[in-house]
Amino acid sequence: MSKDYYKILGVDKKASKVDIKKAFHKLAHKYHPDKANGDETKFKEASEAYSVLSDDKKRSEYDTYGQAFGGNGAPQGGFGGFSGFGGQEGVEFDLGDIFGDIFGGGQRRQKRGNDISIDIQITFAESIFGTDRKVMITKNSICDECKGTGAERNSVMETCFTCGGNGKIHETKQSFLGSFSTARICDKCRGKGKIPKNKCKDCRGVGIIRKQEEIKLKIPTGINNGEMMRMTGAGEAIEGGVAGDLYIKIHVSSHSDFKKEGNNLLMDLNVKLSDALLGAEYTVETLDEKIKVKIPKGVTYGEILRIRDKGVPISEKRRGDLYIKINIKLPNKLSRKAKGLIEDLKGEGI
Repeated sequence: MSKDYYKILGVDKKASKVDIKKAFHKLAHKYHPDKANGDETKFKEASEAYSVLSDDKKRSEYDTYGQAFGGNGAPQGGFGGFSGFGGQEGVEFDLGDIFGDIFGGGQRRQKRGNDISIDIQITFAESIFGTDRKVMITKNSICDECKGTGAERNSVMETCFTCGGNGKIHETKQSFLGSFSTARICDKCRGKGKIPKNKCKDCRGVGIIRKQEEIKLKIPTGINNGEMMRMTGAGEAIEGGVAGDLYIKIHVSSHSDFKKEGNNLLMDLNVKLSDALLGAEYTVETLDEKIKVKIPKGVTYGEILRIRDKGVPISEKRRGDLYIKINIKLPNKLSRKAKGLIEDLKGEGI
């Protein structure tokens, strides 16, 4: 009598591949023989059904001819079709993905401490030229007393009796697929292979202690408002792992005169009408020094003057430029003499 693979997996005949895979994973976890309430027969049935219905060609043949399409009452590829176990086509999934909780999982990733994020406010000038800052952060850090060893000073380190100094506990588990060897970090020595004869009194043998720590920050030149900096390993320390990172969000105060555009600085300069007509020299105070700016004769409103190498530092010998937009300031009131002079200019067609 033909088996109803759809019924075994509990799915409709129009079920998608995703639904079929989800149904099989659920049954595989439920009936795996290595579990306390597992059922090897039902597990094999579910695996057999999945090996057929997950393959488009086999599923089509099954829908047309039924289970006997393989010639001997079993689907081609059969139960031996696990990827990595027999090399046949069929069930294309990783046993470690489905049964990781049964067999102890794959190789463990190294533990990592939590990341920390802080906000820093700096001036516009500090954002252009860079600056150094010091901040105090309360976080889990390496114990200063034992330097993270967890041992009292001058204390002897002994071989861990639990793992024999290996730092790992090796275990062998049996399943219907055979023997599986797994390894886990030793809980006693936390993977170090050695334990202190006398524990550190400050951290109680953990090697990590919560404390205030001063962090030195080097803000680079040309940093933008809202930009994030990352200091690798400056976050929370963790026992038996690596420290997290410190993220610093930069807030730049606006400036009354200057704006930044890439590696260049922009500013406006108000000049008198007479200076715009006849030319002049103005003293301009930049972010780091005072400079002389020559206003050419006949300069027009909105004209841009370029001052080289007075912008954002790019390297030790190179900087961006300073761009000065000219605003011609017109007088609100004119004296009788000034009016007369302008009338003369008007008469000349100026």
